[in-house]
Amino acid sequence: MELENKGNVLMHKYEVGRMLGKGTFAKVYYARDLKSSQSVAIKVIDKEKVFKVGLNDQIKREISVMRLVKHPNIVELYEVMATKSKIYFVLEYVKGGELFNKVAKGKLKEDVARKYFQQLISAVDFCHGRGVYHRDLKPENLLLDENENLKISDFGLSALAESRRQDGLLHTTCGTPAYVAPEVISRKGYDGAKADIWSCGVILFVLMAGYLPFHDPNLIELYRKITKADFKCPNWFPLEVRRLLARILDPNPITRITIPKIMENPWFRKGNNGGSNGNDKEMQETDRDKINEVSDSQSINMIEERPEVGKLTNLNAFDLISLSDGFDLSGMFEETVHKKEARFISHHSASTIIAKLEDIARFLKLKVKKKDNGTLKMEGTRVGKKGVLAIDAEIFEVTPLFHLVEMKKTNGDTLEYQKLWKQDIRPALKDIVWAWQGEHQQQ
Repeated sequence: MELENKGNVLMHKYEVGRMLGKGTFAKVYYARDLKSSQSVAIKVIDKEKVFKVGLNDQIKREISVMRLVKHPNIVELYEVMATKSKIYFVLEYVKGGELFNKVAKGKLKEDVARKYFQQLISAVDFCHGRGVYHRDLKPENLLLDENENLKISDFGLSALAESRRQDGLLHTTCGTPAYVAPEVISRKGYDGAKADIWSCGVILFVLMAGYLPFHDPNLIELYRKITKADFKCPNWFPLEVRRLLARILDPNPITRITIPKIMENPWFRKGNNGGSNGNDKEMQETDRDKINEVSDSQSINMIEERPEVGKLTNLNAFDLISLSDGFDLSGMFEETVHKKEARFISHHSASTIIAKLEDIARFLKLKVKKKDNGTLKMEGTRVGKKGVLAIDAEIFEVTPLFHLVEMKKTNGDTLEYQKLWKQDIRPALKDIVWAWQGEHQQQ
């Protein structure tokens, strides 16, 4: 066990048992409080890996958020501890497992699906009231306790209201593609509350149908379906559920239904004893001016203390995108890479990547155009066998210092493109590439 204590006792406070789950950056263990005998879950985060990819601010934000949202349908954070190499989250133990495991067996009964949806909306409404947006709502992040009550977990991709830019919108693209709202995909800024509501709609569909409303192995085609809200309800959906979903899965965030309106919906209100208004627990009112502060300042100082950063071992660059399974782009990473496109991971900033691409274009005498959606287009100056060669480069931000870049030929002769790519473009990119898709990562 990689807990830095004698035997199975952590910090002389918790007896640590079996592993409950494992991600790229963290492991979760079952544990027992030695004083009270209360069962808890302990999330152990590896500082070295977190600092390596610039996610220390994200960890601190997760602590801030979880201290802010105390609600019966949200996993509670009891305390945070840290050593020089590890961060420990002591969390409420929810032994019923993921809601995903229940849905994976097939669709749920209407009353059961409604109960979970009521509890989900109650918790999300509570978060929004405190300026917190989850941004990665999906069945894998919804747990069930021993009484079959829903608990939201994993606030690793959450955002606070203070994260908004001057336009009042959030701008980081995150979440799991099948559950992400159209405006998040467009990367032009989005309202965190409206984006969460969309994800709740996808979850309701999954609970009732047993499968996703938007699905396609091709990520671009999946995004097209999401952008157009191209989905079809199965014939067993009641008419009132179809109408509610049509209002939730509205691709226009301005006209999309709000949570208060969802709560007024007749179907939602049926047998509404599953939801909670958050008054069942003693709530701690938080000064909004101190929203980013965490009471356990000693733990935060220890999180800031950088460990010796060595080389990561056995860690594929493309695995890092799935932070706590929260950013799943697996549909993009098929084993067979199309010859007209390539993808790589870079630790450099978006501006550095763009500058490098512009330098390469100038050297190759290609014209550069910047599209409104953030795509960089490079075009040749002469007409070839199949028209003018055009190459698009699109940059996806995972963290401020962790980017996925997709480059593909959008026009012109494929052989001409492959020759240019192999002899000139790829070698010129080596200074900013950390790892290429489909290739073994060089440590």
